[in-house]
Amino acid sequence: MKRVFADLHLRVNPKDQQTAQRIIERAAKFGYKSISIPFNTQLEIAEVAALKTASAKVGLDFVLRADFKPRNQEDLMHFLRKFRRKVEVLCIVCDDKEIARQAAKDRRVDLLNFPSLDYRKRFFDRAEAELASCGLAALEVDAKSLLVLGGPPRVRLLASLRREVSIAREFHVPIVFSSGVSDPQLMRMPRDLVSLSFLVGLGESEALDAVSINPQTIVGRNRVKLDSKFVAPGITVVREAKN
Repeated sequence: MKRVFADLHLRVNPKDQQTAQRIIERAAKFGYKSISIPFNTQLEIAEVAALKTASAKVGLDFVLRADFKPRNQEDLMHFLRKFRRKVEVLCIVCDDKEIARQAAKDRRVDLLNFPSLDYRKRFFDRAEAELASCGLAALEVDAKSLLVLGGPPRVRLLASLRREVSIAREFHVPIVFSSGVSDPQLMRMPRDLVSLSFLVGLGESEALDAVSINPQTIVGRNRVKLDSKFVAPGITVVREAKN
């Protein structure tokens, strides 16, 4: 079966229409079928519509995603309540251990992203993975750091990423491998992204899934839930009875 590739983390300012257009065109040229440019707490309907239209014109499926870096647990809960029913992918950016733990066990969270390049500030460990394995959250790994870092910092980061990926695999936490880039020149073709994921310890089949099946599964699951006919997992309205 032919793979359908997705890059759910193209970190462009949605207001920068020129750069967004270049990103979208390059993603289509490279062979992606789904992309996402994350929003934060400012979810503008006009900007979303413009990105969806631009993507559709080149044959891309635009996925509506929101990223948030909570200040505390109350902030996290407020964000989840406000945006869970508005977006197709919800990512929590984790730079605090307590926030990371809370996000991992909340079934409303789709992605856990650990952006720090300092291994001492990365909190995806066995306790985090165990919590995530009981929920629905996947671990998102960005390729950007592997592209821009060099020397000892890159070696240290690679060691951290390989450890995190190994833990995620042990606890059966899905892994999503995204680009995480904001510059079109740093974008990579799907198979190149797959090759980069080998560096963090993924096998061929796992690497392909991390750029295709895993992100598409998250999107598909949430689109079903956002459908007006959805009632609960496994229950949908087929036809409404007439009075």
